[in-house]
Amino acid sequence: MDKEMNYGSDYKFIPATSIESGHGIEVLSDLFCYTIQIVNICFVGHPHTDDFVLVDAGMPKCANEIISVTEKRFGTNSRPKAIILTHGHFDHVGGIIELIKYWDVPVYAHQMEIPFLTGQQSYPEPDPTVEGGMVAKMSPLFPNEPIDLGSSVKALPTDGTVPHMPEFKWIHTPGHTPGHISLFREKDRTLIAGDAFVTVKQEYLYKVFTQEQEISGPPRYLTTDWKTAKESVIKLEEVKPLVAITGHGIPMSGELLSTSLRTLVQEFDKIAVPDYGKYVDKKIH
Repeated sequence: MDKEMNYGSDYKFIPATSIESGHGIEVLSDLFCYTIQIVNICFVGHPHTDDFVLVDAGMPKCANEIISVTEKRFGTNSRPKAIILTHGHFDHVGGIIELIKYWDVPVYAHQMEIPFLTGQQSYPEPDPTVEGGMVAKMSPLFPNEPIDLGSSVKALPTDGTVPHMPEFKWIHTPGHTPGHISLFREKDRTLIAGDAFVTVKQEYLYKVFTQEQEISGPPRYLTTDWKTAKESVIKLEEVKPLVAITGHGIPMSGELLSTSLRTLVQEFDKIAVPDYGKYVDKKIH
């Protein structure tokens, strides 16, 4: 298994951080959001049990930190039942190979994301010309070559169920990437959104560092299909989440979430879609 897995040749540590880096938030008793530099990972499962799942795998070179956080919350030598990927961008798979080797656990992603996780296809290049701040301008430095997880990554079941997460369903939320997914639990309307929408203006270095809470669309510098991204946000607003953990930014809940998400749908072209950039189709404005 080890031989067939590798990161792209441009894989490297990215020196970007935020004031929340290294901190975790227990959003619900079985939902823990942890920030690694500028991105969130999520643990689903009650602490000090062996029945939990990890959603996403953080920034490059972060595997040891993820293992440490896992053992602190769930116990020494604990390991998740599986790793679920919302998508395969570098900041969501940064520690994945080391975690697979250390834990020997399966990884699941949407069928349309598999080519980007098995070395078959690269994502479109990040757009440093897109409207936004310093993070957008830094985006050409981000790893973009596909990783290859070989047979370790499997496609999610087509019926919407999520392995080892019986109360959750996956929702296809493309736009940011073709196979992007979000996870939703009906009983308490809990949403793990990935990057379908976020709660920080991810393009701006100062806002990323301070984690100023503000609902926004998917990160602009890596989003290539804004029409589909808008449709995905509409889809998520329609399930009326009460709690949302996003790939970037602080978790949001209650009336603030409801109002913010409704506003994002109504004003998506103004709030989310950049005024200019190589992936911007002016016809959707």
